[in-house]
Amino acid sequence: MKFRTFLMLGGAFVAGAFALPVSQRAASSWGLDLFAPAFAAESNRADTYRLLNLFSDVFERVRADYVEPVKDKDLVENAINGMLTGLDPHSSYMNAKSFSDMQVQTRGEFGGLGLEVTFESGFVKVITPIDDTPAARAGMKAGDLILAIDSKTVQGLSLNESVEKMRGSPGSKIVLSIKRVGVEKPIDVSLVREVIKVQAAKWHMEGSDIGYVRLSGFTEQTDSGLRKAIADFKAKSGDKLRGIVLDLRNNPGGLLDQAVAVGQDFIHDGEIVSTRARHPEDNQRWDAHDGDLTNGLPVVVLINSGSASASEIVAGALQDHRRAIVLGTTSFGKGSVQTVIPVPGDGAMRLTTARYYTPSGRSIQGLGIAPDIEVRETRDEPQHVLPEHEADLKGAITNKGGVADTTLPPRSDLPPIAKDIPKMPPENQPTFDVTKPETDFQLQQALVVLRAMPGPIHAAK
Repeated sequence: MKFRTFLMLGGAFVAGAFALPVSQRAASSWGLDLFAPAFAAESNRADTYRLLNLFSDVFERVRADYVEPVKDKDLVENAINGMLTGLDPHSSYMNAKSFSDMQVQTRGEFGGLGLEVTFESGFVKVITPIDDTPAARAGMKAGDLILAIDSKTVQGLSLNESVEKMRGSPGSKIVLSIKRVGVEKPIDVSLVREVIKVQAAKWHMEGSDIGYVRLSGFTEQTDSGLRKAIADFKAKSGDKLRGIVLDLRNNPGGLLDQAVAVGQDFIHDGEIVSTRARHPEDNQRWDAHDGDLTNGLPVVVLINSGSASASEIVAGALQDHRRAIVLGTTSFGKGSVQTVIPVPGDGAMRLTTARYYTPSGRSIQGLGIAPDIEVRETRDEPQHVLPEHEADLKGAITNKGGVADTTLPPRSDLPPIAKDIPKMPPENQPTFDVTKPETDFQLQQALVVLRAMPGPIHAAK
């Protein structure tokens, strides 16, 4: 049996997987005799068995006396999910249908609305709408809180159950009732479901000398898409290509192997990321070998509070290696690793099994990646009504195990113009329109920085 390790945020609509030979002990502890192996080393078995008897008593009382008959399967699955979701915001149980959907999502094509979501305070929170999907076209925004689906509240439902209700046949209609920061009354948003084909990488030229590539997620197509983008930039600009903007804003993460591959596309050699688990023998490290497809061209990475997990791995690696300048606002701060372990019945458990660390030894769990140049998207002050970072989530695991000082030394390699980059747009800045790059204030500042940078940072060996 192989286990799949994920670097993702919430993961209701998009997830990622990477085969990792970890948690064999976890597999041995999951079977018909569920608890015996796990408790073999416990010093106080009496308390453990007393608690198991408590669970059995409650289970039998519900079966016998609940107002309506309840399926044993539902009771057990709900109990398992409660056990896992009580650990941290990212551990959960997936039944066979949810597990199958997750595996399809990993390939970058799935049915639904095109939303990245997580669970908070009994409601479903939108992390970000995916580009060119029903959710994006309907105007859904990061931070929207989904209160009801087709006029039925989501309170009392698990995240997986809410997602199931949002799925459906392509062409079918659905209405989401949402609460949006700054809007007093709930908003009803009508959408039509369709097959979502996520284009993990999109790119274009900014002028004749700078390539812009946006990665919306880390699916199986992400690295190949980035490589196509870089090849296209070279073909169109040749030796006139001055640099690349790598846009990771609102990218919630995904596949670990894709994050490593993207890092290697810009880093010639050295560590990209490491993970540290409960048991030292499960620790791992990934290094770049003969990488950097750009031959050291200057790079600016765009991040914001919607950049999480795999996005933070890439941004952190490029920042630690001084390979790129990171511009924007502090990222989400999800520095944990989830291992998806299949269980009997064709379902799976998503269990937090490790923390990851940047090449300098930083754990960004609860802290995020701080940009080298802070530039806000708008002049509006952050509302902070809804959680914007990992540290805001109930039950988030602690930051530990990294270097004592998680702050990098001040950069001495920034171009002089960096100190003059404004932290927020001017009052007359046009409203951002995704189809008009000139209205993207953060992107425009990235272009200013890139054009002020010298040539290649290093020559490819």
